[in-house]
Formats: sequence, structure tokens, C-alpha cells
Amino acid sequence: MSGSESYRRPRGLGRGAVLTLVFASVLATAAATDSLPHSEEKTPRPPVSSAGPAGSTADREEVARAAAEAMADGKSGTEAAEEVVSRSGDRWGAVYDKREYEEFRQALDGEYTGVGLWARRTAGGLVEVTRVQAAGPARKAGIGPGDIIRSIDGTSVAKRPVTEVMALLRGDRGSAEDASGASGAGSGSAVGTEVALVVERDGERRTVSVRRARIGTESVTVDAIGGGARQIKVSAFTKGSGERVRNAVKDAPRGAGVLLDLRGNAGGLVTEAVTAASAFLDGGLVATYDVRGEQRALYADRGGDTGRPVVVLVDGGTMSAAELLTGALQDRGRSVTVGSRTFGKGSVQMPSSLPDGSVAELTVGHYSTPAGHGVDGRGVTPDLLVGKRAQERARTVLSGLGGTE
Repeated sequence: MSGSESYRRPRGLGRGAVLTLVFASVLATAAATDSLPHSEEKTPRPPVSSAGPAGSTADREEVARAAAEAMADGKSGTEAAEEVVSRSGDRWGAVYDKREYEEFRQALDGEYTGVGLWARRTAGGLVEVTRVQAAGPARKAGIGPGDIIRSIDGTSVAKRPVTEVMALLRGDRGSAEDASGASGAGSGSAVGTEVALVVERDGERRTVSVRRARIGTESVTVDAIGGGARQIKVSAFTKGSGERVRNAVKDAPRGAGVLLDLRGNAGGLVTEAVTAASAFLDGGLVATYDVRGEQRALYADRGGDTGRPVVVLVDGGTMSAAELLTGALQDRGRSVTVGSRTFGKGSVQMPSSLPDGSVAELTVGHYSTPAGHGVDGRGVTPDLLVGKRAQERARTVLSGLGGTE
């Protein structure tokens, strides 16, 4: 299992999910037409069935009432709200305390607190640095890929999960045991503090002091893959990622193909996914969705590149907003989809503030692709189902479409 400091699993997602993706978080800020965070290199199993109809979820008034009554009795309002949500059967419902919710908002803004490195547990049980962020604190301190982390602030990491190692690097005040494979934005109070790492390289150990900082995430990376084609990897739809996809498409040579890699993308801001879709569509429908029975729609902007060959690469970790984008390009005939069936998270959550400052995110509806296909509990089935060597097959398909020379 590998991990980064960029995201952390919130409460409530131990119920078989990877990261609550707040499809409608931007509803609160009125972005798009009413419409939201990742794990890195996670491939969760799709749910066997959907979360059920939108009505079979916790009622926000009931949750708020339970929290208020608990607080009046001197108990935890957050815990009372969590109990109501858990009993409701709302698969994607979750309750966050004020700090946790702020962390996720910051993560979706494309920032997190940490030292800017990714790590994994090797077959031999060592914690190995797999990547460091350009110009990040770890890179400046001389830490590089292949280095072995032995301890953090005097605490051995020999028997700790990588998620806990990431939490220590971030300086989280919360429990590291709540972190998932790709951990998340840490407490803002940790910015500027120092963390001492004992790292090993070529058998030699040294102690390195690294100062934590606010770091921008690298949610979109672009690589040339031959013949002018571009592989655009989107790890999460954080703020600005949609525009970065559009710019990458515009910068590619005329007529060159695009391999859009959405593997392990657990979603994020739906408005950013719609912007990314606009890179390949000349307007038109991207998705429909309902909020408590009211039907709404999301549309692409006009002026996208409709002539460029596109292959979308997906897997079981492709979720929510990433599934919305995948389904839109597939239904609109703008791509060939390669890989394995996507996760199947097609429900809409809306945040509600509780009396103690915590936030409950409750399912209020579901979305469908332009052709009317529901995603929740089903996922998107690729045009070409591929298990192993999916990326190689995707490049072959792109070449067959004339996307490479």
C-alpha cells in the first residue's frame, strides 16, 4: 500500500467506501448549476448494490435534532449524529467535526499540510519514499525517491502502517488510525513546525529536519507518450484541475490523441469534472441528477476539441466525479473507455451544519450519464474490459484511432 500526505479517509467511510465524495459540496457555494475527495492508488471493490433510493437516508432535521439533544445532555452531538446516519443505511452519509471538514475543504482547494513526499511499504517491511514533490520541503531537505524512513521525531516506523507514517509527517492532531492509504490534509496549526526524520540511503543513516508547509497538490500531470500524443493523469478533481486538463489538451499537437488516465481517481469537485469534459465536447449534456426529487442537469462549455482521438483509462478506484466524466465522454461518443468496471458511486450528498459546528453530509439524490444510465451501485463498464496491462492496451487503442504517429 502506498500513501501520500494529500488526502485522508474521513469518518463514516469505514462502511466499505474509500473517501466520502461530497458530490454537492459546491452547492453550498453555488458553483456550477448546483453541484464534490482520494485516494491515491486505491482500488476499492464496487458495492454490490446501490445505496437505495434517495429517500432511504437520514433526514437532516432528524440528525440536527439528535445532535442538539445530545449536547443538551452534555454528550457529544457529533457522535449522536453519526449514530443516526449509521442507522439510516445511508452508505455515503458521514459526519465530520469542524476541523475534519475544514481539512477536506482545503484539500479540495488543492492544498494540504505536510512535507511533500509519498511512501510505500516494501515487501521487506521498510517504509520507502517513492516520490517527492518538486520544490517541496522534503526535496529541499535532500530527501529523494528510494530513501528509507526509519523514524519520525524519535518514533520508529518499523511496525506502523504507511497511513500512520503520513499522519506523523503531517503533524495531525487527530488519530492516525483513521487515515487511509493516501492520507490527507493535516491540521493547519502544523504549518511551520519542524519534524525530524531518520532516513537511510545506501546503508547510511542521517537525521534530516524538515519544516512542514502548505503545499499545492499535483492533481494533474501530463506526459508525452510518442507521436505527439499526451497522457493526462488526473488523480483528483481539486480546484483548478479541470482548467489544467483543458490547457493540456490545447497544448497538445493538432490531431494528436489524448490518453485520459482516471485510474484511482476518487472524484472531487463535480464542477471541475464538467470543465474537464468541456475540453473534449462542444457543449451539450454531461450528466443529469436529482436533489430530493428535483431534476437538474450539468452542461459542458462550448468550444471543446471534438476531433482529437481520446481514450479514457479507468479501474475500480475510479469514482464519483471521475465516473461522471467517464460516462459523459462514453455516451457522447467522444472516447473509447479501457480498463475495469468503475466503482459505482453515483449518489449526491449535501452538507448540513449541526449545532456543535460539525457537518453532516447526507445523500439527497443520484446522477445519471447523458444516455440515462445510473452509476450508483453499477459503475461504468468500459468499452474494452482489460485487467492486466491496461495502460499498454489503452495506448494500443489510441494508436489504432490515429492518435499517435
